[in-house]
Amino acid sequence: MTPTLRIGVLASGAGTTLQAVIDACESGRLDAAIAVVVSNNSASGALARATRHGLPRVHLSSVTHPDERALDTAIRDALRAHDVNLVLLAGYMKKIGAATLGAFPGCIVNTHPALLPKHGGHGMYGSRVHSAVLASRDGVTGVSVHLVDGDYDTGRVLARCEVPVLPGDDVASLSARVQRAEREFLVEVLQEIATGTIRLEFPI
Repeated sequence: MTPTLRIGVLASGAGTTLQAVIDACESGRLDAAIAVVVSNNSASGALARATRHGLPRVHLSSVTHPDERALDTAIRDALRAHDVNLVLLAGYMKKIGAATLGAFPGCIVNTHPALLPKHGGHGMYGSRVHSAVLASRDGVTGVSVHLVDGDYDTGRVLARCEVPVLPGDDVASLSARVQRAEREFLVEVLQEIATGTIRLEFPI
């Protein structure tokens, strides 16, 4: 059967989260297909991974579209052209524009490396999040999979998983533990979306 969940992935960096989703799709653990990979970085590892796996890919950025609204429209159109019904942000470092948000309402998903609403918001990503967790002396951190709206990390949280903060942790060790959990947990949540356990209203 052809998967009905067609994921458009937006990525900026190395593409390790993308790789986890690719592997899950290819192994049959995830009943979905990656319809297209869009990156704002022409030299990103994400585009290289898409190329290696024969996936449609496109570079769209301020280089290709200096006007912000034109770029947003181009991203929306690329996702539509590949019949995407779920958009996944996988280390995408740009805010999603109104055209893309409007085309995929309630169907844009992001992961955050903490238990939202804690340690979220503008500027809170990567090592900054883990530094904040350690500074707060939290005993537990984790991963949140949430919907994307017009602000940073404010969309409805679909699922969370906890990750322990261990004695002696620094930013590097905590980041590595959270990233391992994040890749596995994201696949689990995407599968729950694919099977309808987590219900989203997909665009027609």
